[in-house]
Amino acid sequence: EDVGWEGVFLEDYIVWQGHADVATYDPWVALAAIAHSTRRVCIGTMVTPLSRRRPWKVARETVTIDHLSNGRLILGVGLGDATWDKVTFHSMGEVTETKARAKRLDEALDILVGLWSGEPFSYAGEHYQIKSTTFLPRPVQSPRIPIWIGGEYPNPGPLRRAARYDGTCLYKKDNADMTPEDVRAIKTYVENHRATPAAYDYALGGRSRGDDLDKERDLIRSLAAAGTTWWIEYVAPEVGGLEEIRAYIKQGPLRIV
Repeated sequence: EDVGWEGVFLEDYIVWQGHADVATYDPWVALAAIAHSTRRVCIGTMVTPLSRRRPWKVARETVTIDHLSNGRLILGVGLGDATWDKVTFHSMGEVTETKARAKRLDEALDILVGLWSGEPFSYAGEHYQIKSTTFLPRPVQSPRIPIWIGGEYPNPGPLRRAARYDGTCLYKKDNADMTPEDVRAIKTYVENHRATPAAYDYALGGRSRGDDLDKERDLIRSLAAAGTTWWIEYVAPEVGGLEEIRAYIKQGPLRIV
């Protein structure tokens, strides 16, 4: 906050990207500590693979963090990468087939929204069932905690899912930067498939900044002009240790205005 960052988002891994030699901490416990120590920044996960979580447990965790932060939580969700994260998905016996995980993700999202309502809620899905129950308290945020959808662009599943919720944090398969044309295409799809014209976030980036800061700012500026609302910078936990991460943070964000 002191140097101007506007959001802090944690990855949600049991073992970070399957690397057993990298220290991994629970994101929800860490977010509680961050919520207690900050007053302004948005906080959240990017992303939580809902197919390996109990959605009612996530509902309780997210509402708790939303209250601890006084309404600053954003929940990023996705399938997770069962090919990349072999430890979590394979070694621990989680579902790995993509379509099966996608069905679980969609059902879990329905359940989160239903439980967050604070009204009696029941659910009868293929993978999850809930007898009528009421979750209180409701989130601080209204109508709900914002949900951002992550996934590989231009796959149709993440785009379809993103149009139902509150934002996207999509990435390209080849890890290339999104272009203004990509942003406009995503924006057109979302606007054409959304039921309401409510506020919507387009979060891009997800990599560390390059050495040419003017070039970086030019890219961010062009993406912002196309409709991007967040630029995300990534700091990998295994690079340089805690002091390097702190030094990166102290640089502050790349401002374009």
